[in-house]
Amino acid sequence: MERCIALVDCNNFFVSCERVFRPELEGRPVVVLSSNDGCVISRSNEAKALGIGMGVPWFKVRSAPKNREVVVFSSNFPLYSDLSNRVKRLLSTFSPVHEEYSIDESFLDMSGQTDVARQALAIRETVWREVGIPVCVGIGPSKTLAKLANFVAKKHPASGGVFTCNALDTVRKRKLLSGIPACEVWGIGRRLSRTLAGMGIGNAAQLHDADIRMMRARFGVTMERLILELRGVSCLDITQVRPPRQQILSSRSFGVRITRLDDLENAMAFHAAHVGKQLRQEKLVAGMVQVFLETDPYRLDKPQYHPSCCLPFAEPTDSTAEISRYAMAGLHRIYRNGYEYRKGGIWVGELSAADSVVPDLFAAAGEKRKRLDEIMDTVNARFGDGTLRLSQDDMLNRRWMPKKERVSPRYTTSWHELPVCGEPAK
Repeated sequence: MERCIALVDCNNFFVSCERVFRPELEGRPVVVLSSNDGCVISRSNEAKALGIGMGVPWFKVRSAPKNREVVVFSSNFPLYSDLSNRVKRLLSTFSPVHEEYSIDESFLDMSGQTDVARQALAIRETVWREVGIPVCVGIGPSKTLAKLANFVAKKHPASGGVFTCNALDTVRKRKLLSGIPACEVWGIGRRLSRTLAGMGIGNAAQLHDADIRMMRARFGVTMERLILELRGVSCLDITQVRPPRQQILSSRSFGVRITRLDDLENAMAFHAAHVGKQLRQEKLVAGMVQVFLETDPYRLDKPQYHPSCCLPFAEPTDSTAEISRYAMAGLHRIYRNGYEYRKGGIWVGELSAADSVVPDLFAAAGEKRKRLDEIMDTVNARFGDGTLRLSQDDMLNRRWMPKKERVSPRYTTSWHELPVCGEPAK
């Protein structure tokens, strides 16, 4: 039986999420900006047609006359994450074997199903009807070919948003691969594509035909698997169980340049709470914490300083209070007056399962911290993040918070921001 793998990819995902609750934006150029309203991270097709590039700083292109009608949103990750989860719950009904590859992409194993193309159309229709997000589906005998099929489904409207490589004969498959640049092959980045171009490999067909032994000798086993995948040999399994995390990071670019220590303490307390909550949700504990600060490397007229400090915990922990205590100690070690800091954060590493760690039987404070975290998590889950927080995490004085001047409501995750239909009853 031939393997049949589908890649379902949400089109212009962050923009599509904004359009779910603003249907009047359909057909208009829309972009979503990164943290601190910096760079473009999602574009509608209309914005792409204006020549707005992915990752371009918005301030560099916003004043162009052609871009004056562009609708701009700050990133709203609570909304995007919730809609992503809704899409993936629907996808799980089409195949018991599926992998959440990213926030807007999933692989589904559809081997053995009858009329897979019809199933793919049903996926598109169901996700659009139930969530309001447009998706494209690429189908192939390997993950790499499914990725390329999805690329074709997006680029060619005649495909109807669905394209399958499985039904192609040798001649049609070769014609397809010849029209796809090597840089569009999964795993081939810009630097590698330039190297391949120097070897006369400029498209997917030429990579498909490359001497596999020579390519492995030069680029390693990953390249060998990639070429085999292009030839229809499935080398990459669908991973249903995510590999264990190695670290958890929480950081922000500051909305204004920060010079005062108390503002940085406020920021680190916020990050400690975020990391602690994530550790407890995933039933992990951390063995160390690193604190870091950055000045603006683009301001060459200002003194530069990019410190970090790594501290091991006395014993592995998921306690917000303990993470914050060590983070503050690290911050005080690296802070220097006279610098304008533009970013900071913490990350924890040496992660392990919480139930694999034997606690100190003589440390009564550990049980108190655990109880405190349980109470904080319960209250914040019911009444909203930040209802209970550390004293240094002062919500009223978060001068460091990133700019979000154009953020939309959290339509699906906040009671206070639910969309309202029609006039209120009198």
